[in-house]
Amino acid sequence: MVGALGTIVAFALTRTISSLLFGISPTDPSTFITIPLFLLGVALLSSYIPAWKATKIDPVIALRTE
Repeated sequence: MVGALGTIVAFALTRTISSLLFGISPTDPSTFITIPLFLLGVALLSSYIPAWKATKIDPVIALRTE
């Protein structure tokens, strides 16, 4: 739902951002696919690394320090 809303808003703002884009059209399909996938990858990586580190800590020691 949020992704669809973001896509609609992005299409609505194409006139505003068209002056900032050089070499691509504001409604370029590959851009509308590539950028969200890139941001999804960054979000997954940024949440995976702390979660992976948290699995290395013994829960008893972590609770005892609080």
